Amino acid sequence: MRAKEFRQRAWAALSGKWGTAVLASLVYVLLAGAINAIPGIGSVASLVLTGPLYLGLVITMSKILNDEPAEVANVFDGFKNFLNSFVLYVVNTLFVLLWSLLFIIPGIIKSYSYAMSYYILKDNPNMSGDEARKASIEMMKGHKWELFCLEFSYIGWMLLSILTLGILTLWVNPYMEVAKVAFYENLKNSQ
Repeated sequence: MRAKEFRQRAWAALSGKWGTAVLASLVYVLLAGAINAIPGIGSVASLVLTGPLYLGLVITMSKILNDEPAEVANVFDGFKNFLNSFVLYVVNTLFVLLWSLLFIIPGIIKSYSYAMSYYILKDNPNMSGDEARKASIEMMKGHKWELFCLEFSYIGWMLLSILTLGILTLWVNPYMEVAKVAFYENLKNSQ
């Protein structure tokens, strides 16, 4: 499938569910930002809580794509698998940081290698964070460029978001997240 098809599938799935998607995305962004802004302990708290929050966002957007009942509270479902999602966040962040020390480009490439790890963890909650990262590396072999193209296809929306002082990102972020879920499911079904 091409980027346009993933976007179309996401757009169709979001029909009638924009409110839930926007609020879920907003809760994620606000909590992640607020946690990081806490003086003194913000960085540590962010390290501990961002993984489970992002897993919850992935769960929410997956429910929206698959026409399952979704609600804003699903953003907190990642805490049901706290340890694995926390480890996954730490390991992904550490490896991307280490690869980035070599040069920026290897860090970017590795971030695409690990991009499907939360989706894999969502489908396999008993898998460890490191196992999900390794499974993502295998899944993304030969597909990193496709995901880059999908994300880059939102550049117009992002530029328009600047004109609206960021307000449009409230709709663009969930749109992009649901399209990434569609990308993951297509990749999973083809392998």
